[in-house]
Amino acid sequence: MNIFCKDNRYNNAFLFSSLLILTIFISSSNLNSNFSTSFLINVFMFSDILTPVLGDQMEYSKQQAIEKFKSQFCGINSKPNSNQYVKEIKLNNECEMPLAIIYDDSVKGIWYIATKQGSLILYQPERQTFTKYDIPLWLSRDKPIDSSQVWDLKLDPSNENLWFTDEKQNLIWKFSKQKKEFEHFKIPETNLSFGTIYPVSIDFDNNGNIFFAGIRSQSLWSGNLNLMKTGTSDGIVPIPLPIEDFKDFDPSLVSTGSIAVDKKNNNVWVSVLAFGYKGQIYNYDITNKSFKKYDLGDLPSPVGITIDEKGSIWVSDHGTSIFVKLNPINNSLTKFITSTASPKIFGGDKINSQAYTLPYWMKKGQNNSIIFNEHTGNKIGKFFLDELKLVEYWIPSQNKQFGQCKPDVAENSCGIGNVLQLTDETYNRSIWFTEWSENKIGYVNTSIPLPFSINTEDKEITLTPGESKEIKFEINTYADSLLHPISSSTLTPSGELGTSYGIFSENSINLKKDESKEISFVFTLSNDVAMGNYILMLGAEDDLISISKAILIKVI
Repeated sequence: MNIFCKDNRYNNAFLFSSLLILTIFISSSNLNSNFSTSFLINVFMFSDILTPVLGDQMEYSKQQAIEKFKSQFCGINSKPNSNQYVKEIKLNNECEMPLAIIYDDSVKGIWYIATKQGSLILYQPERQTFTKYDIPLWLSRDKPIDSSQVWDLKLDPSNENLWFTDEKQNLIWKFSKQKKEFEHFKIPETNLSFGTIYPVSIDFDNNGNIFFAGIRSQSLWSGNLNLMKTGTSDGIVPIPLPIEDFKDFDPSLVSTGSIAVDKKNNNVWVSVLAFGYKGQIYNYDITNKSFKKYDLGDLPSPVGITIDEKGSIWVSDHGTSIFVKLNPINNSLTKFITSTASPKIFGGDKINSQAYTLPYWMKKGQNNSIIFNEHTGNKIGKFFLDELKLVEYWIPSQNKQFGQCKPDVAENSCGIGNVLQLTDETYNRSIWFTEWSENKIGYVNTSIPLPFSINTEDKEITLTPGESKEIKFEINTYADSLLHPISSSTLTPSGELGTSYGIFSENSINLKKDESKEISFVFTLSNDVAMGNYILMLGAEDDLISISKAILIKVI
């Protein structure tokens, strides 16, 4: 069984049975159990996996369960790793479980939330110092097996206050950088089944309003900053989402992924999903108080969302390896795909054809690009929109407890590092990220020159089912490079070619600095591929980085 594939156990009972899941998750001697580990990883965002569960059926003592929790989530033995592009930093305090993160230019520092200890922490890279501010009310702090997931942390338009979500306490928090004081605001709705709407994403418009969404709420929420009062729900109102297209699903399955405010056009973009089954995007016109919906076809789990420089909407699908571009002018959708999952995630074993990389949260990058984390791909991706070029940076940390890994596999040679949130590239052209289970933060330095480039004259090809086509691309190196050619496609959700196939002219490419080589890829389209447009990604990779270019495949 592959750890990152969906299976028929994605059903109503399993998706939100968090108590049963936690019992297995914490008490199991390893994660290669009868339950799909991908399921356990995927529900981090969608269920209370950290709620303590101790019952008669558990053989472990309370202390043993705590030690198991620490082993899996606290990064006790993790070490800061680095490579040419990525540097990791071990955190000061034990078991911080960092999640939401943002760069603040006014203090030349990185703010993040320690979700286990309930702290807002400022790390200033030039000084290499940590400054900790304890959040005054944090119920999870004193519970040995608990955390309150904080997925979003943002500066408001004044740049004087930080705002963040609080899952367990159903709150939105504000921190004044000048006063060093916290305020909290109560969300005036709870979920009957879970007791909280699980606030997950926040953003601001230009008119003094905060917008936010909750995983367990079917509304977009608005707060008037001038009317909101600490400790109350004053000034906060729900804006019900028009989710009639989800009427055939159990309401407990329908969730909000995240939001992005388009300040230029005064509207809010919202991703909504029945996890693993259906996704849609909504646009809320703030002025006219009206919604417009956009269908995402067979994209089942849209979560991350951002807006590029030209107003197109980009969405990541946290149920596949796909990310998409939505053109709101003509309603067109273009699917793109990451490279396929690395064998390193499986300890070098063969990859299952349904190993998903799960693109997660998205930000607008520099040089007309978007950036995102690949949750189970263990990479940070940067997609250049003008060139249709994807650069993926390997994260040099792996935790074998988050993967289908053999018990005797060496540390840091199997599994993933749980990179769950990231910043934009504002600070020194670096993307900062949190490693939730490893007690580390880190950054990718995207200003470092790439060791090679990919060029092709084939931007678009037309094929009929069963037809073959030779596609040539050139690799130019700027350093000595040992490379392997790579391909992926939107023909399948995992990036595999499916029943189609392709053959490279060579599978190992050893080039010296300033050398170039033309590589041939003979692609044969399967007879069962439906008419339509698909994307083929072709490129190369070494142990640290992957670079690929998108080619449009028109099937007629």
